Amino acid sequence: MFDRDLVLTDDDFTRIRQLIYERAGIVLAEHKREMVYSRLAKRLRHHGMTRFGDYLARLERQPAAREWEAFTNALTTNLTAFFREAHHFPLLASHIAGKPGPVRIWSAAASTGEEPYSIAMTLHETLGPRASESRVVATDIDTEALARARAGIYPMEQVRKLDESCIKRFFLKGSGERIGLARVRPEVTSMVEFEQLNLLAPNWSIKGPFDAIFCRNVMIYFDKSTQARILQRFAPLLKPDGLLFAGHSENFSYISEAFRLRGQTVYMLKPSA
Repeated sequence: MFDRDLVLTDDDFTRIRQLIYERAGIVLAEHKREMVYSRLAKRLRHHGMTRFGDYLARLERQPAAREWEAFTNALTTNLTAFFREAHHFPLLASHIAGKPGPVRIWSAAASTGEEPYSIAMTLHETLGPRASESRVVATDIDTEALARARAGIYPMEQVRKLDESCIKRFFLKGSGERIGLARVRPEVTSMVEFEQLNLLAPNWSIKGPFDAIFCRNVMIYFDKSTQARILQRFAPLLKPDGLLFAGHSENFSYISEAFRLRGQTVYMLKPSA
């Protein structure tokens, strides 16, 4: 038990791990206890509570309460950046360069928007005027992260890491009260459709087919059986030559028989799939 102002027992931590697994498929390791305390403590203080057990009991009494959203948001990790895992984007560009008609891509763990906007920028650079016909569907379970993504406004120190030509083409620098911030240009944001989606939900509202699916650095939070179910559901949403982009520490080759490795953390459907 932590020597802190709020009471988190071993049983409380076990219940939290079970609830977030059931709700979002996230597997919390034993060493995440301090992270859980710090993130959920804000929710307890918001409700004037001092015991995690009381907070969890309130959640379990109200399965449809809005507080479940705050609970899930608090335990979701949103580590991302523009053009993260940069080797994926030239591969995406070469894949869509000769595509006839509109291109559709799904960013399945969109977080605060850097990934889907990076995809949209790649479409602009590759397709030129035809890019406006294409769409990036961006989903995430975290509603707070999606709200930040829809705003499309980021600290300038984060944007400054990009090439100057990219900044000039795709961002508007803030001034006055907005100095130190940058907004993604409307021709990019207009291509991205944001939607809340839980990958564990029995039904997904989005429809394929997609030229590519980005599901990067989210499967690491799921166990193998959950990973396999999600990959099985991805397969029919991809075009026959579609690509599935994974995170740098994720390996799907031994999880699903539907996909084969094409390149570094990039997969294609097997012909039999």
